[in-house]
Amino acid sequence: MNRRHRRLPPDIPPPDDIFAEMLLASRELLALRSPLDAELMVSDMIGAWWGRRLHGGDVEQILGEGLVDYAAKAGTPAALTLLIAMAYLGTSRQAAKAEGAALALMESGVARPRWADRVGAVKPMGCYVSRDAYGDQDTVVCTFSYRVPDGQGGEREEDHHALVVVVDYNMRGMARDAWVSSQVDKLLEQASAEARDNPMLLFEELEPQQARALLESAMKATLESVGRKGPPPVSESYGTYHAFARARIKALPPGRKRPAPLHSEAPYSRERRAMLAAEFLASDAAEHLSDPSAASRCADHIIDYGCEQDFGRPLRVSPTKCETFMLDWLPRKVMLSPAEQEAVPYVLSAWARFASKRTALPEEGLRATLDAIWEATARFAEAYRDPSSFGLDRELVERLLPDGDLSALARRAFAFPLLQGRHGDVVLDELDPADDADRRTLLEIDHIDERHRPDYQEHLAWHEEIAKRLWEGDPPEMWEAAQRLLDLGHDRHDVLHVLIEIAERIGDDPDELAAALDDIADIPDAPPL
Repeated sequence: MNRRHRRLPPDIPPPDDIFAEMLLASRELLALRSPLDAELMVSDMIGAWWGRRLHGGDVEQILGEGLVDYAAKAGTPAALTLLIAMAYLGTSRQAAKAEGAALALMESGVARPRWADRVGAVKPMGCYVSRDAYGDQDTVVCTFSYRVPDGQGGEREEDHHALVVVVDYNMRGMARDAWVSSQVDKLLEQASAEARDNPMLLFEELEPQQARALLESAMKATLESVGRKGPPPVSESYGTYHAFARARIKALPPGRKRPAPLHSEAPYSRERRAMLAAEFLASDAAEHLSDPSAASRCADHIIDYGCEQDFGRPLRVSPTKCETFMLDWLPRKVMLSPAEQEAVPYVLSAWARFASKRTALPEEGLRATLDAIWEATARFAEAYRDPSSFGLDRELVERLLPDGDLSALARRAFAFPLLQGRHGDVVLDELDPADDADRRTLLEIDHIDERHRPDYQEHLAWHEEIAKRLWEGDPPEMWEAAQRLLDLGHDRHDVLHVLIEIAERIGDDPDELAAALDDIADIPDAPPL
């Protein structure tokens, strides 16, 4: 069952008529015979707001708990069926409220559906994982059956079904897709046959404890993607099955660590990274590289990317991973010299040959990876923008980026706009914005017109706090909020004062600070600080 209900606007809490529409749709629950159909229908309904964000509150609290309260007040049989399902499928707060409301309605004599006692009464049957040889993704299959009394003091199993979740390691290990199938035997047989016929696929049984740990981690990573720029990068159906998947995962036994992704190794220390780079540069795969210095620095970037962005897997190569490295991560994160820019595709191709032997990647996988690198080469030249090509002095850029993190350039330039020239006896070109003492001098010069303030020292200290946070990108919501306000045409100093006001009001709670910054849509009409 895959019903579609009215989707909710992202920023405006729905009026009661939206809740009424959902309650009207819940009448269909009364006619169902299968608890599986009921759970899937309600999962689809409450998936209407999954991935949405609301200014001023949590969407699950405002909409999810609001729906529970609305159903509790309605007190109809349809409302009771909805509450029974939400007691199993909802968040912990929604489930507790729904269970209490459902018990109250049943005690008052409201009729409940025939399937009510069987909601969530499932038994895990088996768990499996299908992995591609690249290590790009895992497709996890968890099978369940409902436990039904057999009338003789025992139980029988009914409604065998499978939850399928795709975990994408090129997207921070998040759950990217999910669905449910009732054709379990056919699903498992097909996955097993594909693995037998295709050397690029692996299919194996997974301990239920491991499956739970893996899926909990993946769904957490997906939830953390909500609120970043743009919609969450998941399939259109993910929201439909999210609540169902969350509930089924809790039916699996806990107690194991998440299984390591394919090609994972022991953690790479700095010394081990350096040894790996040396092994590569001394290998046959790297013998044709003509610029050893550029090759060495490029190899360091490849290894760092694999260790820090790919679950500690520098030796893993795939078409998608290499394209992401060239077209997304490098242009955002690393300041390359012209020689390094030219060397990137050659070094990455040599690395693919070197690494594929270490991971036993099939030859067809290596060929596809090399093809992807060369197809991305022309786009890399377009995607990578050397800061000096924008007219920025390279020495200035290096002062702002001592760590080489290109993604920090804009926010650090915003925090420290005065870095060149002279101010009295002070030579700005000699001040280091990464040094605490020099940073304070730069901020004093930037705020020289505010020295008349009676609270100048305290106010300057807050500017230092904001500048430090912008320099480090902590929290990332601070720079995102500043950009929104700048895009609306607000003055830089007014934007800084708003950030100070929020940081001063919220205090040290990082979650509350991030939420408050997220809620900034404009500067309110108020006297300036």
